[in-house]
Amino acid sequence: MTEATSATPAPDALAGVLADAPFVRLVATDDGDALAAAGLLARALRAAGTPFQARIDPDPVPDDVDGGVAVAVGVDRGPHAIPGTGQPASTAAFAVARALGVEPDPVVALAGVVAAGSIPGSDGSGDALDAAERAGRVERRPGVALPVSGGNADGDETDGDETDGADAAPSRAEALAASTLAATRYSGDPEAARDALAPLGLPADPDADDRRRFASLVAVDAVDGDDASERAASAVECALRPYATDGPFETVGGYADVLDALAREAPGTGISLALASDPGASLRMAALDAWRRHGLAAHRALDAATVGRYDGCVVARVDATPAVLPTVARLVRDFRSPEPVAVALDESAGRLAAAATGGGRAAGDAAADPIGLGDACRTAAGEVGGDGWGTPERGGIAVESDANDGSDADVTAALAALREAISR
Repeated sequence: MTEATSATPAPDALAGVLADAPFVRLVATDDGDALAAAGLLARALRAAGTPFQARIDPDPVPDDVDGGVAVAVGVDRGPHAIPGTGQPASTAAFAVARALGVEPDPVVALAGVVAAGSIPGSDGSGDALDAAERAGRVERRPGVALPVSGGNADGDETDGDETDGADAAPSRAEALAASTLAATRYSGDPEAARDALAPLGLPADPDADDRRRFASLVAVDAVDGDDASERAASAVECALRPYATDGPFETVGGYADVLDALAREAPGTGISLALASDPGASLRMAALDAWRRHGLAAHRALDAATVGRYDGCVVARVDATPAVLPTVARLVRDFRSPEPVAVALDESAGRLAAAATGGGRAAGDAAADPIGLGDACRTAAGEVGGDGWGTPERGGIAVESDANDGSDADVTAALAALREAISR
């Protein structure tokens, strides 16, 4: 099944369908924008008293619902969809919720916008930003977009192991190391992040000047080093001058980073978080723990990667879980790759994930046309007997090799086919 790139449907039209539906099934792609959009729609349906079901799938196919309505979120499939092309899916969902007569949570919408690679207020998100500012729920300030403030002055946790302790919020150093909004020399290494922060002497409650010094450190380190690409300078903008918020996390950007990690690492927790108007402490800590593990694993996989450049793409050979591979691909695209496509390849698992410019997080590429990675991955996978999926900006391939079937199909052959497909 191929992806489409049609315009987002009018909010009133989809709202009219949902208003008359006895039951709604939402199926969203595994990314932060689609998760936020599904949460906004689900909350609106709950307020309207309409039964619903929500789930996440890397390659959503809206199943038929007897007497009900299925909505694909993040991909253009089926008669009812919020594809996330042209504008973030969360922006469209915000408008649909309003058309249903519900005042949606603007902070969730803005988190989805950032997860989609946009800046709050752009790409159709002006209404959400206006609503959040009028309600006093967001305020832009200097600093770095993290989901937590960091707790104490020196960045040390009061108790618990720094990588495995789920009973305490991450310290400032650990949050910086886990954030996937930037890639620096200390990403993936809380101790190195603590050493980098030490000279700044940041207090527990930093003022505007403290936050500017913190942001300057991250901005410089994201573009420093021989392996940083030119795109890194624009990509790191998503991590700087964040919107502080009264939501469950410290900043809108930090919220976005958590949602994006949960969509793949812990989709059940992600849906629970997106549906909760006031998440409890246990849900918030479960979300932070999954985000922390995910971010640290992604950076560590990238640090250990063998990277090769080809015509049109950069390939990072890694050892990573299926949930982490797409995040590694995005980090390579945004901070390491001089090419328009980045691929994270795990040969032992027979899987790869790919990310392309033109709809990803790198703000400097926002005007570029997506390459059509989903279709390219499906084509490449089909040539080697594997499974391919994706959207215009993201994709994946899985190849199961059976030594007893006489087939020589493997994921490296799929990679070769993918390189051929994206060069056409």
